[in-house]
Amino acid sequence: MIDRAPRDDRSKNSASHDWHALASGVLDGRPVTQDEALAILNAEDDQLLDVLAAAYRIRRRYFGNQVQLYFLMNAKSGLCPEDCSYCSQSKVSEAEIPRYNLLDADKVLDGARVAAERQAKTYCIVISARGPSEREMNAITTIVPRIKQQYDLKICACLGLLTDQQAADLKACGVDRVNHNLNTGEKFYGEICSTHSYQDRIETLRAVRSAGMEICSGGILGMGESADDVVQMAFELRGLRAESIPVNFLIPIPGTPLAGAQDLTPRSCLKALAMFRFVNPDREIRIAGGREMHLGSLQALGLYAANSIFVGDYLTTKGQPPAADYKMIEELGFEVVRHDEPSCELAETEAPPA
Repeated sequence: MIDRAPRDDRSKNSASHDWHALASGVLDGRPVTQDEALAILNAEDDQLLDVLAAAYRIRRRYFGNQVQLYFLMNAKSGLCPEDCSYCSQSKVSEAEIPRYNLLDADKVLDGARVAAERQAKTYCIVISARGPSEREMNAITTIVPRIKQQYDLKICACLGLLTDQQAADLKACGVDRVNHNLNTGEKFYGEICSTHSYQDRIETLRAVRSAGMEICSGGILGMGESADDVVQMAFELRGLRAESIPVNFLIPIPGTPLAGAQDLTPRSCLKALAMFRFVNPDREIRIAGGREMHLGSLQALGLYAANSIFVGDYLTTKGQPPAADYKMIEELGFEVVRHDEPSCELAETEAPPA
């Protein structure tokens, strides 16, 4: 049995830092180092507000007080041949979830309607699979043009591992970006999955980029990984220039191998969001699955580092009601945006250096 106890990295790089000086360096164009990123994760809890305030300066430079919403459609549930330990849809999961083949086109199209009504900028179409079958590819490439014609939405497809030709076909039909998460650092990857490799995921992301689409890729925190693993993933995503980075917090679903994992606190989650912002300053950082469970009453603070959330439910778990998300955003003094428009903050007060 694999020992999934979290590794303790708090002894490393835990000295107090001037977080605002670090943010100023980022704003001046100096990338943070891996040691500096690790120090953010290892910051004492009494430094948390300073860390978030510094991260907010970076967020404000590139995104002002804007928030982008995503709506997710689980277009095919369960029935996956992979053995990812965190996933309720994997072949090793005994979780009680809906299991169904690819939804018909009308249901996927109706999901786009809901996405637009909920002020989402991006509609995410997800299937559980190692990779899409020919029938599934045909269905996706047929429905995407219909969605784009009827609704003002960007499309993100999450279909598993992709070949170069499949990526090219997705680009041709109008898909804007592909989600394929790294999930964790390369060294830890073998602890959570054996049916495909970390390198397989990298190759899919390279196919996405070669096809001319944007990359959406992030990870899941709380699986027993070390702080070093999280930092390594953040830097890999920086190297890939991922446009969008969803940060998930493990929901230990009964029936999955990681059902008993309890590694996270609201403070550690907030420090992780700040770290991703420091490492990837001008990239979209999304608070993804598990935010309601792990951030709890501190959810709003996460948006001082991140600039995006899902509105509605996730793949097999529930999110909070959309009305609560809108209220949270409004009470922060932030605004939901559906288009790639420069913020007033960016345009008037903190334009990035040429």
